[in-house]
Amino acid sequence: MRLTSRTTEQIHSPIGEAFALVGLRTNDRPLLNLSQAAPSFPTAPVIAARIAEVAGEPSGGFYAPQEGLPHVRAAFADDLHAAYGATIDVDEILITAGCNQAFCLVTSALAEAGDEIMIPAPFYFNHDMWLRLDGLGVVHLPAGDDHLPDVDDARRRLTEHTRAIVLVTPGNPTGVTIPPELLHSFADLAKERGIVLIVDETYRSYRGTDEPAHRLFERPDWQDYVVSLHSFSKELAIPGYRVGAVVGAPALLAEAMKLLDCVAICAPRIGQEAVATGLREAGEWRRDVAARIGKMQVLFDSALAAKPGGYELVTAGAYFGWVRHPFDEPTADVVRRLVTKHDVLVIPGTAFTPTDERFLRFSFANLDEADIGELVARLSER
Repeated sequence: MRLTSRTTEQIHSPIGEAFALVGLRTNDRPLLNLSQAAPSFPTAPVIAARIAEVAGEPSGGFYAPQEGLPHVRAAFADDLHAAYGATIDVDEILITAGCNQAFCLVTSALAEAGDEIMIPAPFYFNHDMWLRLDGLGVVHLPAGDDHLPDVDDARRRLTEHTRAIVLVTPGNPTGVTIPPELLHSFADLAKERGIVLIVDETYRSYRGTDEPAHRLFERPDWQDYVVSLHSFSKELAIPGYRVGAVVGAPALLAEAMKLLDCVAICAPRIGQEAVATGLREAGEWRRDVAARIGKMQVLFDSALAAKPGGYELVTAGAYFGWVRHPFDEPTADVVRRLVTKHDVLVIPGTAFTPTDERFLRFSFANLDEADIGELVARLSER
């Protein structure tokens, strides 16, 4: 048996690599952890109560229906209607074990070895990693000077092997929100070329507005060329319960369920019950969390405006700040020094870009006002 990687280079989790650096610290002051985009606060009390209740029910540990519990899909359909103003049928919803799994299932259902998927650059590292592990060609679509993807550039990069274009909005790692009109233009391109537009909307509640993220679901034929991916991890502060969703054509979801049956069978029942309660009963709590994180972004933007230590905030939104460091050295070395000397943990931009462009991803969402002040002080240290 060969216990070797089937790829030409070893692939590690950027989050795991970042946390491995923590062990190199010799300082005793608290670490400022801006690495992982996971809520550090507990879920809503009503959700926690339901989780405890389900754990004691006879069916609490049972498999769920593969497509998701009916009342969870119905609750999410109602939530989508409220957010987008369009009617989504429950048969157009597949509940998954997190949004990462949603992405993997959809891309694997749409493409096979030799096909290509176009993703934005900077990209979410798990997207790039999965596509390569799945034997698919990855085409990077660089952001323009406005930090947004360009539809004409995408058109030039399409080939006969392209099966889908992926967009993430708000973006990870940049935090940039793609305007509805631009999403609509990309959907037009997908329809024109007979491919699929996959829109990852993990951070849709952190856009600073209640206006619909897009109007794609109002198109009568959207199921033919649009797929929308969602996460409940940040929204409800339950990342470990692993619940996400795919919104798309029933025929595509049927293919995705074949894959789901092989890798997880179903999304965890207890997590799905938490989501149902959150969607039905924790609306005010969700809005309060989004408002708090929005306030942190304002404070973060203001604090980084003076470029403490030469660190320049280029874009920010949702959970993230995309920051350029000032040093003429590999970004990995900068990240290591930030941990060991300044007690600040971030993710190197090289996890999200094909080359080293001197960027760092700061996840500010779990900070408070005092933390942001301390961050500025530590970045300014010599």
